[in-house]
Amino acid sequence: MPHSLHDLLDDVLAGHRLTEEEAVRLFSTRDRDVLAIAAAADELREEKVGDRVTYVRNQNIHVTNVCKNLCGFCGFGRRVDDPEAFCDDIATVQEKARIAVSRDVTEICLLSGVHPDYTLDSYVDLISCVREVAPGVDIHTASPDEIAWASERSGVSTVEVIERFREAGLGTLQGTAAEILVDDVRQVICPNKCDTQTWVRIIKEAHRMGIRSTATIMYGSCESEADRARHLAILRDIQDETGGFTEFVPLSFIYQKTPLYRAGRAPPGATGREDILMVAVARLFLDNFDHIQVSWGKVGTKMAEMALLAGADDLGGTMFCDDVSVDAGGEGADYLDPADMQRLAEDIGRTLRQRTTTYELV
Repeated sequence: MPHSLHDLLDDVLAGHRLTEEEAVRLFSTRDRDVLAIAAAADELREEKVGDRVTYVRNQNIHVTNVCKNLCGFCGFGRRVDDPEAFCDDIATVQEKARIAVSRDVTEICLLSGVHPDYTLDSYVDLISCVREVAPGVDIHTASPDEIAWASERSGVSTVEVIERFREAGLGTLQGTAAEILVDDVRQVICPNKCDTQTWVRIIKEAHRMGIRSTATIMYGSCESEADRARHLAILRDIQDETGGFTEFVPLSFIYQKTPLYRAGRAPPGATGREDILMVAVARLFLDNFDHIQVSWGKVGTKMAEMALLAGADDLGGTMFCDDVSVDAGGEGADYLDPADMQRLAEDIGRTLRQRTTTYELV
């Protein structure tokens, strides 16, 4: 390992590929060197994507909050018999999709709990009903966990599930349900979700079929710096093999109303230092990713702007609603006007540009 942090950062900017151990070292930084790491990441961002900040006009549609998983870090999921449980019918989903189309979105995210009664046909019906009323829009949906569930419920292979989803109108896959790709952490935070190996296998299957996906991490609950580095290494290996990830999306744990925090099993989320380092280290480590997104709904717009100075280049979507973040205790997490995004970008000397889900400029 180089003698100093600054030597290490110089080496990375010169093309050295960070090891997991080096990533742990960066994640563990606690003094003003945090700003040096952010500056190096910002330099790399400029080399890779220049001075533009991108965003997508999208809308989330929450179909149901009934979920088989009921993860400890989530305040959204409900049991079937919970008085707050809801499950939209096809007509309601189509109505929400029509509203999205009227807002000129290029992407609709179907987000929901993994309903214990859903089968492959349930998902196919949902995707095709949206396709019917939003023909030109990218339908961005289905995490590997949902694909695994549809496969298990309907007795077909996960490849067949993905193929059926594509025929129904799926555009791109959500690289969610990744959380932390370390099984002993998953046992604590999301024991009912698919394991790491299954997540990786399904994402690779989709990529090989030409279906692209995001890559995510949910950090700030009870994982270590080494777990974060391991997670990034898994994503980098997949990208080496498939090139199928469109971007990396760090999701900061919103803790206020979650069972994990209330039971005293997780801290009150990531700190500002950790938020900055997650973006910066990801930019330096994930040398085969072009785009790093900052989730303004999770960290707030002021921290989002700082993240854009620490290696991020994308502000994600307009969203119009994000019940998952709001239910966990995130305030103001449901809509960001492109005019506000423009103010953030211009304030740091960048240009805001609208993009599609797969990063073509609109």
